[in-house]
Order: sequence, then structure tokens, then C-alpha cells
Amino acid sequence: MRIGVLLAVLLFAPLSIAQNLYQQLGEKEGIETVVEEMLYRVGGDDRIAHHFTDVDIMRVHKLISEQICDVSGGPCDYSGDDMKTSHRNMGVTNADFNALVEHLIAAMEKHDIPVAAQNQLLGLLAPMHGDIVEN
Repeated sequence: MRIGVLLAVLLFAPLSIAQNLYQQLGEKEGIETVVEEMLYRVGGDDRIAHHFTDVDIMRVHKLISEQICDVSGGPCDYSGDDMKTSHRNMGVTNADFNALVEHLIAAMEKHDIPVAAQNQLLGLLAPMHGDIVEN
């Protein structure tokens, strides 16, 4: 009996952790608020604002919100292109990527997202780096 309980705990632990992250991010509304704040900060950042000049910012907001909701265990399905396709030929550098991450962290801090949840989200997003950065 103990092995069955242990197996159940191990199988369902990742799901409960992911759901917990989604909740810690404030669920869909909280995520959308954080993404809005991040994009507002990006718009005022001369280092990276040029990457967002000719884009539909409302669509970008929707897609980033969906993606964070999805990876954090929320009920969303990301509907955009994969990161390699959507960032192809944009010339995103490590410095650009890091600037966006700075703004995401600042937005999460402003909205009182716990540091552990911030780190967990960043850990889930970090593998995208190789598909976004081109040089």
C-alpha cells in the first residue's frame, strides 16, 4: 500500500507544483497584469523597444500571457508560433534577451510575486533562450 501512495505522490507532485505556480502568479488576471507591466517597461527601454516597433502589441500581450499561463500549469494553451519561428531574423542578442528578463522580473516584483515563484517561472522560460537569441 505504501508503494502505491508514494507512486501517486510522485506522479501528481509536478502537476500540483505547476498549479501552485499558476496560482502564485495570480492566475490568468495576474499573469496578464504582469505581462502588461513588462511590455510597458519594454516600450520605454531604448535597448530593446525597437524589436516591438512594428508589432501588434495587443497580440504580443495575448501570446506572452497565454505562454506564461500554459507553462505555469494554468488552463491556457499557447496559440502562437514556436519561439524559433516567431523570433527568426529579429537579431535578438543575449543583451536584448536579458533586458526583457529584467523587465519581467521588475514587473513580477511590482506585483508582489514571491521570489520562489519568480525563479520557478524563469526556470521554465529559460530553455527558450536558444530559440530566441540569434547572435
